[in-house]
Amino acid sequence: MITIGGTAAEPLVVDPPWPPPSPQTQYPVEMPSAPMDTGTSPMRARWERPALVTLLGLTAVMFLWGLSASGWANSFYSAAAQAGSQSWKAWFFGSSDAANAITVDKPPASLWIMGLSVRIFGLNSWSILVPQALMGVATVGVVYASVRRRFSAMAALLAGVVMATSPVAALMFRFNNPDAMLTLIMALAAYATMRGIEDGRRRWIVLTGALIGFGFLTKQLQILLVLPPLALAYLVAAPQRLRRRVADLFIGGAAMVLAAGWWLAIVELTPAGMRPFIGGSQNNNIFDLTFGYNGFGRLTGNETGSVGTGVWGKTGITRMFDGVMGGQVAWLIPAALIFAVAALWITRRAGRTDHTRAMIIVWGGWLVVTALVFSYMKGIFHEYYTVALAPAIAVLIGVGADVLWRHRRNLTARVVLAAAVIATTLWSSRLLARSAGWHPWLRNAVVVGGLIAAAALLVGPRVSPKLLTASAVAAAAVCLAGPTAWALQTVSTPHSGSIVTAGPTVQAARGGPGGRFPGGGPGQPPVGLPGARQGRQGRPPGGFPGGFPGAGRFPGVGNGGRGPAGGGLLNSSNPSAQVVAALLQNSDRYTWVAAAIGSNDASGFQLATQKPVMAVGGFNGSDPSPTLAEFQRYVANGQIHYFIAGGGGFGPQMGGSNESRQIAQWVSDNYRARTIDGVSLYDLSA
Repeated sequence: MITIGGTAAEPLVVDPPWPPPSPQTQYPVEMPSAPMDTGTSPMRARWERPALVTLLGLTAVMFLWGLSASGWANSFYSAAAQAGSQSWKAWFFGSSDAANAITVDKPPASLWIMGLSVRIFGLNSWSILVPQALMGVATVGVVYASVRRRFSAMAALLAGVVMATSPVAALMFRFNNPDAMLTLIMALAAYATMRGIEDGRRRWIVLTGALIGFGFLTKQLQILLVLPPLALAYLVAAPQRLRRRVADLFIGGAAMVLAAGWWLAIVELTPAGMRPFIGGSQNNNIFDLTFGYNGFGRLTGNETGSVGTGVWGKTGITRMFDGVMGGQVAWLIPAALIFAVAALWITRRAGRTDHTRAMIIVWGGWLVVTALVFSYMKGIFHEYYTVALAPAIAVLIGVGADVLWRHRRNLTARVVLAAAVIATTLWSSRLLARSAGWHPWLRNAVVVGGLIAAAALLVGPRVSPKLLTASAVAAAAVCLAGPTAWALQTVSTPHSGSIVTAGPTVQAARGGPGGRFPGGGPGQPPVGLPGARQGRQGRPPGGFPGGFPGAGRFPGVGNGGRGPAGGGLLNSSNPSAQVVAALLQNSDRYTWVAAAIGSNDASGFQLATQKPVMAVGGFNGSDPSPTLAEFQRYVANGQIHYFIAGGGGFGPQMGGSNESRQIAQWVSDNYRARTIDGVSLYDLSA
C-alpha cells in the first residue's frame, strides 16, 4: 500500500506489477487520491465530485458559449428537423420537408432528437444545436466514468479533459451533424462492454448490442467499426467459460439486429407511395442506401450519384496526420499508441480477465480499426468524421498515463512517459506550424515546455516526489496546449455549411486534403474543385449545364449565379424578405411552396418560410426523385407554386440520375422567370 499525504492510496491494478515494487521503493505521491473504485466500492475522495462537476460544467460552457453564432449550421439537417417538428411522418422517416418528398441521406435517429427539441422550444438555432452540445458533455462524462471504474480519479479527469479539448469535438458537439450522437453512442457501447467484462452479466452485452443497433440508425455502417474490438475484448476477457462468452456475443448480436432492424423493416414494408423517397439511393430502397452510398461505396469510392473518387484527398497510412486532417484529432495519437503498447507489455503476464488489457483491446482496437478505415477509404470522407476517434484517444491517454505513473519508480516507465511527452510536443509544434501566422509563439513554447517536463520526469525521483508530481502536471499542460488552443479557436468561430473543419486555416501538407475539395477554412465550404470558379462569399458559382440562363459550367457546385441569396451543393440559400414574401403568397394552396435542385438550396428557403420546399434530386441533385413525369403531375395538380432557378447538385455524376437536369430544362422551356433580389423564380401556377 502506498502512502499518499497520510492516507491510503489505491492498490495497483496491474497484476503482476512491472517490476514488482518492494516496500523500500514505495514512496509518497504529492497529489490527492482515493481508494480505487473497482465497480463494487463507491469510495471517493471529497475532492473528486467537485472536480468532475467542474469538468462537466466547463465543458458545457465551452460547447454552449455563443452557439447561435453558427445560425442553422448544417441547414440540410436543420431543415429536416424543422420538417419533423411539423409532421410526425417526416420525423419518423427523416424527411427533408414536411410534405415528405424525400428523406435525408442518413437514418433519422439524430433528427429525432432535434425534431423533438424544435417541437418543444420552437425553430431557432439553439433548439437545433443544444442537443449536440449536451451530447458532448455526456460523452466527456462517459469517458471519465470508463476510466474511473478501475483507475485513479486523476487519470479519469485527464481523459475527460483530453476529450473536451479535442478540436474536432469542439466543432462537432456545436454542430448538428449525426456524428455527435454517433460518438456518444460509440462511447456508451464501449462502456457497456467493459461493464460486461467486469461482472459477466449478460445484460451488459445485450445493452452493447442495442446501442450499436441504435448507432446504425444514426449513421448506418460506421458504427460497426467499433464492433470487432468490442467483441474481441469480451471474448478474451469476460469471466465466463468460452461457451457462455460465445453465446453472449450471439445474443448481443441479436439485440443489435433488433435495435436497428425494426425501423428498417417498417421502411422496407411501407409501400413507396405512402412514404418519402429514400434520399441517397437510386432505387428508393433503404438497403441500397445502407450498403451502397453509405456503405461499401465509402470504402471503394463506387458511390452512385456522388462525385467519384480522387476528390476526397490522398489515402494512405498518413492520412490522419496530413493537411487539415492532422489538426482535427491527431495531436495525441502518437502518445495514445505509445501508452497502449506500453500497457499491453506491462500486462503481458496478467490473467485472461485482466481489466487493463481489456481496456486497451476495446479502446485501442477502436482507435486502430477506425483510423485505418478512415485512412484508406476512397469514397466520401470529411475531416470532421475523425470525431469518432476522440473518445478512444482520450481513454488511452488516461489509462496509459495511469499505468505508467504507477510504475514511475522504474526508469523504463519514466523513459516511456518522457518519450510520449517529447513526441507529443514536437508533433504539436509541427501541427501549429501549419498555421504559421496564428500565434507563432505557441509552437516554440510547447517544445521548450515539453523538453523541460520530460527531463524533470526522468530525474524527478532522484530529487523529490514533489518535483516528479509537478513535472507530470507540467507535461500534461504542454501536451494539451496545442489542441486546447485550437479547440478554443474553433469555439470562437461560427461554422456553417456541409463541410466544416476545426481550428484556424492551415496549409495543406504531404498531399493531404487541406486546401482541396474537401477542405477550406473553418466554417467555409471547400474550394478549388476542378472547373469551378470562385464565387461570392467563398462559394464557387455554377448551376446545371444546359439548365437556366446564367448557370455555371460545372454541375451544381454553388449558387447558380444568383448571388448571396442563393445556395448550392454545400451551403444553404439565404433569401431576402422580398423572396420569402413571394414564396409565402397564397402558400396554403400548395403542398410545396417551391422546388429547388439539391437539398441545401431547398433548405434555406424552407427554413426561412417554414413551409415545405421540395429538394429535387436530394442532396447531390442526383437521386431520381421526383422523375420528370412525377414533377409534371405535381405541377398539373397545382401542388408546387414556384421553381427556384440554379441550385446545387452533381446531376448524373457517378451514374446518378439525370432527372433533375431534365426537370430544370422542362421548366426553363415552358415557364418564364422573374428575378427578385437575385433569385429567379418560375411561377408554375401561371
